[in-house]
Amino acid sequence: MSPVSLSPSSLKEGRPYEYVVRFALGGAATVFTGFMSSRYGASVGGLFLAFPAIFCASATLIEKHEIRHKREVGLDGRRRGAQAAALECAGTVLGAVGMLAFALTFSLTVKHSVPTAFIAASLAWAVVSITGWCIRRKMRTVRRFRGSQKLLSWKPSGPEGGASR
Repeated sequence: MSPVSLSPSSLKEGRPYEYVVRFALGGAATVFTGFMSSRYGASVGGLFLAFPAIFCASATLIEKHEIRHKREVGLDGRRRGAQAAALECAGTVLGAVGMLAFALTFSLTVKHSVPTAFIAASLAWAVVSITGWCIRRKMRTVRRFRGSQKLLSWKPSGPEGGASR
């Protein structure tokens, strides 16, 4: 299994307006969360902190990038674009589950000590997110293996190898 790594070279693929869109949507989500907090209290506002603010923009931009890259080499690219957006969605879900673990751990431990609550919540987030990523990766490998086994065990029906009548 390959380790998680940072690749700043992918920043070159984006166009400036795409980063502006992401920044604006992230800022709007933050302002909305602040509004919800001031209007309905920190408990309600805190629920919105786990909202992946830039997911919608990221998913569509990733899909467009993949389609553009494939079209540059003469391919359609829509399937690859959809797959890349689906992968982004899976990562977003894992991140949201990790944030849920953070919130639950923090709310259970903050009464004792705020610094301890942040440390415990951060560890919970890391453990849940990394475990989720490993499980998803393992499931993907098992699914591929089972799919290849089905292809290998497939036998044509009928006397001549064609469909039976």
